[in-house]
Amino acid sequence: MGHGGNVIEELTADHREVEEIFGRLQAMTGRGQELRDLVDEVTIELVRHSVAEEQYLYPAVREHIQGGDRLADKELDDHARVEKILKQLEKMNTDDAHMSMMLQQLMDEVTVHVQDEENNLFPMLRQACTPEALDDLGDKIRRAKAMAPTRPHPAAPDTPMASKILAPGAGLVDRARDFVTGRGKS
Repeated sequence: MGHGGNVIEELTADHREVEEIFGRLQAMTGRGQELRDLVDEVTIELVRHSVAEEQYLYPAVREHIQGGDRLADKELDDHARVEKILKQLEKMNTDDAHMSMMLQQLMDEVTVHVQDEENNLFPMLRQACTPEALDDLGDKIRRAKAMAPTRPHPAAPDTPMASKILAPGAGLVDRARDFVTGRGKS
């Protein structure tokens, strides 16, 4: 969950972690609980990552990068599409014939988003911010991920202020549900 380093290093490490889970999903031949556990694992990682980006990365993009509002809005649209897919996957039975299609759609959406961030957004941010500012953002991202929800909440507001107020409460409820059900422990 927390890897250390500046914001770019932290988020890039998250990206590699999600790609590794995608690799395990693609290699999986079975269904049932093993598939549910992997879907839960990738959901937890993506939701925490997204919430942290919405709270701290995108406001920094708006503040420090020329045309940052447009860039941040595009990234938020990406998150909204991914969150809707995650919500559908959460409700799906692993034997559902559409599960594979939804997982592929998730992987495609996330892969394009990751490439865009790493090839465009991160280099612009590195150029626009001091190393100290990037380190500070990394610390904020790690704290946000620790408090973030673990389940998709597509109807929740995605503004930084609303997210900072609502995410810890939703995160607490999600983590309590996860503890009771054992979700994310495998």
